[in-house]
Formats: sequence, C-alpha cells, structure tokens
Amino acid sequence: MAKQELTGALMVQGTTSDAGKSILVAGLCRVFYRRGMSVAPFKPQNMALNSAVTPDGGEIGRAQALQAQAANVPLSVHMNPVLLKPNTDTGAQVILQGHSIGNLEALDYHEYKPKAAEAVFDSFNMLSEQYQHILVEGAGSPAEINLRKGDIANMGFALKANCPVIIIADIDKGGVFAHLVGTLELLSEEEQALVKGFVINRFRGDIALLQGGLDWLEEKTGKPVLGVLPYLHGLHLDAEDAVPENVKADDNQQFKIIIPRLPHISNHTDFEPLRLHPELDVEYISHLETIPPADLIILPGSKNVGFDLQWLKSQGWEEAINKHLRYGGKLIGICGGLQMLGKTISDPLGIEGEITDHIGLALMDFHTTLQAEKQLTNVGGKLAFTDAPITGYEIHAGITHGKALENPAVLLDSNHEDAKPDGAISTDDQILCTYLHGFFDTPDSLQAILDWAGATTIEQFDINTQRESQLERLADAIEDSLAMDDIISITQKQ
Repeated sequence: MAKQELTGALMVQGTTSDAGKSILVAGLCRVFYRRGMSVAPFKPQNMALNSAVTPDGGEIGRAQALQAQAANVPLSVHMNPVLLKPNTDTGAQVILQGHSIGNLEALDYHEYKPKAAEAVFDSFNMLSEQYQHILVEGAGSPAEINLRKGDIANMGFALKANCPVIIIADIDKGGVFAHLVGTLELLSEEEQALVKGFVINRFRGDIALLQGGLDWLEEKTGKPVLGVLPYLHGLHLDAEDAVPENVKADDNQQFKIIIPRLPHISNHTDFEPLRLHPELDVEYISHLETIPPADLIILPGSKNVGFDLQWLKSQGWEEAINKHLRYGGKLIGICGGLQMLGKTISDPLGIEGEITDHIGLALMDFHTTLQAEKQLTNVGGKLAFTDAPITGYEIHAGITHGKALENPAVLLDSNHEDAKPDGAISTDDQILCTYLHGFFDTPDSLQAILDWAGATTIEQFDINTQRESQLERLADAIEDSLAMDDIISITQKQ
C-alpha cells in the first residue's frame, strides 16, 4: 500500500467494559469506508481470549479483525500490538506485535509496560503511514486509578499521541450520567481537554424523554453529546471476550447443541454460525449447571487445556459424554477440545502451569505435547468425508500424534498432492475433532458437518453474509443517530 499522509486519529474510550467501544469503532470504520475514506482500526492493548490470525502469521484480537472487515482492509499485527490472553487468575500470555513473548504475572507485566509501549507506538506509526485515518479503541475504563501508572491502553496512549477522545457509556446498564461525569472528573485537566464529546449507547424509548438529561450533561461538563445510539435488537457481531448469553430456543430449533463454558474458553466466536443458525438450539453450560441431553456436544478451545480438562471432569462431563456416545450422540472437539479427547496431554515446559502431565478423556487414540512455539496460520482445504471446501485458522501450541490421526477430518491445501491431514474422525463415526478455528464459517462445510451430526436443517447459513449485513445495519444506525460531520471534524483537528 502506498504511503499516505495521516489526516487524523480518534480514540473511543468507555466508562466501563462492554460499554460499546468495539462496536462503535467497527461501525465508524464502516461509515468512514462507505464515505470513501482510508481508515484502519487500532487497539493499543487488548485483553481477550478471542483472536484471529493475520496474513503474515501473527495474532490479534478478534474485535480488531471485525473492525478491519468493516474498514475493508487486510488484517495486520499492528492493529493490536499488545494482546493479553489470560491463562490464570493473575497471569496471561503476552502477545507482542502478533507473537508470544511468554507468560507474565500481572505485576511482572506492569514492569514490562515500557517495552510494550515501544511496540504500541511503533505499530501506530506504521499504520499512520498506510492509512489517512486511525480509529483507536481503548480498553476497560480510563478512570481505573490503580492502572493509571504506565497506562498504554487509554489516556496514556491518547496523551502521547495527542489523540482526541470520545467517551461512550451504556445507558441500558443504568447510571449513565454518573458514569460519564464521574469518568471525566477522575481525569486530569490535560486528559479532560482531549475529550471532545460523549456518545450514549443502547437507548430504548422516546429520545424526547432523555433530552433534559443531555442538556444537563452538556452544561455540567462543557462537552457535547455527539449522539445517542438506539438499542439495536438482534444485532449480532463477534463478541470481544464475554461468551454470549443463552437464548431460549423456539419451535424451529429442534437440533440441540451444548458447549461447556470452560473457565479459559478461547475463540468461542467459532460457534457463532451455530448459535445464530435459525434451526439450531445452542446452549453454553456453566459451572455447576445440569448437563442436559443433546444431539451434539462440542468441546471448545482453551487457553489452559490442563486446568479446563480437570474442571470438565469435576463437573461430570466425562460421564455425560460417555453416556451421550452410548446413546448414539455426536461429539466434536476444536483445538484444545481435540487435545482433551486424546489419551494424554504432556506439558514438559510448564507452559500452562506446574502440573506437566494430564490424563485425557481417552476417546481418541492420540497424545499431545505442548510446545513453546505456536502454530499461527490461515488455511484452506476440504472436509475429508466430502468435497465441501473449508477455511479456517490455527492457533495452538500443541503437537498431536497417534493412530487416530490416520483417519483425518480435514485435508488442508487439498488441491495439492501433499495435502496435509488435520484432526480425526473416530472409527464409529461419532467423534470428529480438528485444530481449525473458524471450522463452521464456510456455508457448504457447515451444512456438511450438520448433516454428519444428524441435523435435518433446511436453510443454509452464511456467517460472513450475516456479519456484512449487521455491519451495514450498525453503520446505518450511526449515520442516523450520531453527528458524523462533527465526529469527522474532531478526527481531523490535531
């Protein structure tokens, strides 16, 4: 891409987590793109277990991948230079410009922040050479007093980059005026000067009933309200981190799929094509919840496979899965879920903790050894039991070997004679496992997998078409509800 002169940047910060930062940046990216503007998303520091693989073999937060799709630009590791993937309550794997530098405890990472800051501004400068506009997403809240020192995620970044800020708050949570005024009051004068306005998110009802509060907020703070986004019922876009809430099934959803909500579940966006399919009833089962009967059980990916395997057993899943298989049910394992299905998981380097050997569910004849270096690749091929094409991406540190792999589930690069096998299908055809994330994203392969599982679905579902329609819907709402000319003007005044 030819070098472009940076016109401006804008940062979206929130009063809380899940205030709507990711969605607003995605929507603004699509609005800027529709207006013919060169734009890219950027998040200095992200903490999430949902990630995507870039074309150059790096790893970034899944939200930035969605924002890049909204902007219609290729993924880059520089869109999310620091990604923290929690693997314990106090520690995380640190991904720096797409690649792991190892695990750090919270206090150790605090000491590492100056080096992380170098990566952040290096990546920001590189994007600034390629795109005219950069839309920056903050993390959590800028008013977290205990995290202010050495901050690179919110105002620490904005100050150094001299980047204007708008603050978004979720009125559906309640207390929206307290959130906005309180957040602003906890900022320094220099930081307050960077705040150019507010956006209120998820409003239900007649906007006239809110007007008095908006007038008060503007008079109180001296900052304009740049718009009020309505509550968009049924808006389905990839979640930043939190697993979506279960939705009560309707009469059209006869095929039941259950997924354990592992303590360290990763890339649960894999299951959005299933969760949003109009004919499937998908339910996440949480800690101590009863495991209901189902047609299909899926074991998801995990950032700490050994810990989550023991949790799975403690919750009664081993017995439930064996009973499910005895009654003819189908079972799928994705990435970490694949590893759990084998006989053993060995962690000789202590990547996931002090316990280095784990006994798996022993439902497939293979063994896994965790290694320091991750496999990070975008791949394509076909399902081994049909000609249906499939695309996906690998993010895993394990190497799996064993007899069960002689009957693969997927053939990667299947147009070549040296097609690489992936995963396995059990000899009784009841269990399928793969390392591929995005396993259900291709419509033809999704239909073939559902046929294999015994689902008599009628409609073919395309998650990619769905994402595009939802991004367009979000952009329309932003155009209708926000002062876009003012927002663009703020972006350009630096």
